[in-house]
Amino acid sequence: MKAAHAEADAQLVSFVRHPLGDEDFARANHYALISRLFHATPDAALLQTLAASGDWPVDADAPSAEAMLMADAWNALCAAASVVDAELLGIEFDGLFGGVGRPAVVPFGSYYLTGFMHEKPLVRLRDDLTALGLQRAPGEAQPEDHIAALADVMRLLLTDTTRSAGERAAAQDAFLGAHVEPWYGAFFDALDAQPGANFYRRAGQYARCFLDIEMVARQIEP
Repeated sequence: MKAAHAEADAQLVSFVRHPLGDEDFARANHYALISRLFHATPDAALLQTLAASGDWPVDADAPSAEAMLMADAWNALCAAASVVDAELLGIEFDGLFGGVGRPAVVPFGSYYLTGFMHEKPLVRLRDDLTALGLQRAPGEAQPEDHIAALADVMRLLLTDTTRSAGERAAAQDAFLGAHVEPWYGAFFDALDAQPGANFYRRAGQYARCFLDIEMVARQIEP
């Protein structure tokens, strides 16, 4: 989902290069992948790319607990992508996140923060997006507090080289703390508990592990 974007950025997933550092490059690509996975059913090209990806690298000398969990989650997602049936995956996606009325798994932050959709957290998010110079993409019907939209905002904040590195880091930290950290765990808990989640259980575990690492980094960085 691309519920927020810069006017000059028209691509749903836009992998980034120079002048970003390797760490920001990797983080932006993970946010892009999370956004793509939860915006719509993955197409054959994305599934093939995941299936062909190598194992997650782990520091053999001193692997952290977070790194080990991330490696397991990434490897499981790639393995699932190599065997999933594309038609059944579309049915799974619609069964989890689609349908008339409230979906089986609600992907909107307001729901987990207030028990209802379209509530005050969404208003605050829209105010913050306006301050950042971001807006919902033309033709996008989903509210901006969709998990895919928030991942895409983080991608944009990481790749916005009109801001200094310090300004980018401050914007990311504030956005994560205000609009992602308070509810992402509850969303992934709900997804993990769904009996109809097969591929998407793996996608959720990968996304949760990545975000867990992001939150740890928020605590240790000055």
